[in-house]
Amino acid sequence: MQQTGPKWSARSMIAGAGGGLIASVATCPLDVIKTRLQAQRAVQGHHTYEGILGKLHTVKSIFKHDGLRGFYRGLGPTILGYLPTWAIYFAVYDGIKTTFGEPPLGLQRERLYPAAQVKGYQPVMREHPWSLHILSAMTAGAASTICTNPLWVIKTRFMTQSRTEVRYKHTLDAALTIYRSEGASAFYRGLVPSLLGIAHVAVQFPLYEQLKLWAQAGSQAPLSNQSILICSAVAKMTASVATYPHEVVRTRLQTQRRPLAESSDGMINRIDRGGIVHTTRKLVMTEGWKSLYKGLSVNLIRTVPNSAVTMLTYELLMRHLSRTPS
Repeated sequence: MQQTGPKWSARSMIAGAGGGLIASVATCPLDVIKTRLQAQRAVQGHHTYEGILGKLHTVKSIFKHDGLRGFYRGLGPTILGYLPTWAIYFAVYDGIKTTFGEPPLGLQRERLYPAAQVKGYQPVMREHPWSLHILSAMTAGAASTICTNPLWVIKTRFMTQSRTEVRYKHTLDAALTIYRSEGASAFYRGLVPSLLGIAHVAVQFPLYEQLKLWAQAGSQAPLSNQSILICSAVAKMTASVATYPHEVVRTRLQTQRRPLAESSDGMINRIDRGGIVHTTRKLVMTEGWKSLYKGLSVNLIRTVPNSAVTMLTYELLMRHLSRTPS
């Protein structure tokens, strides 16, 4: 008998958090390189990290000045961010799908969405799984993004700190430093492009579900690990290419320093450097359209295996938890 309710939400949270944790630790060095590339401003007459040689220069620079530890800067807030992100995401995602009649991820056997009663009313969502998957993905993405944005701001600041700055000692020190110098609003810088990036999961997860259906081809047996990895990788790569520009804009906004300044009349004023529209326009005008895809290749190398490992871990944990006595 299908199990639903809080029990499945808890299992989804555990499985999602476990998958996110393992994947984030494994791919942290690539995340550091990608973030450095996204944050780098093009300055006339100065060297930029474009192309393969540029990426190699970035790697050499990090290793030369910070050693191996440099490739794991920001790992603390990354772990703290991924745990609630994936936990919230999968709990909301599975919760919505289960409410509308579909079994949680890892237990899907049919494509049909039966009504509660034999002749009961069937919501349109049950007859159109793509609309259900898109609603689930976008709602879950918005919930996790809003809740965890402060940790991603801290992570980005960690990864992009220059050698001339006073380095953050740890996540709490970074949070206090940002709050004291820029106020609470700094923790939600880049939230708008992050919410626009929900289109990413609206592409990734419905495509992932469809690829799994094609791979299963009506079989009642669970998908093999290899099939899950392939489905996840293809879905993630497609979604990443389609929605990547929002990541560059988000990184630029999150790395903007907007210190609180005291005016002559004693009032606290905020130095404003523009929002998403201003930042995007300036980026395109000064660095060209290709700047919106800075670090894309590194991002694909990082996110595709990251997503594959996350989804495989999630599916396997869900299967294990489903067999665990309540």
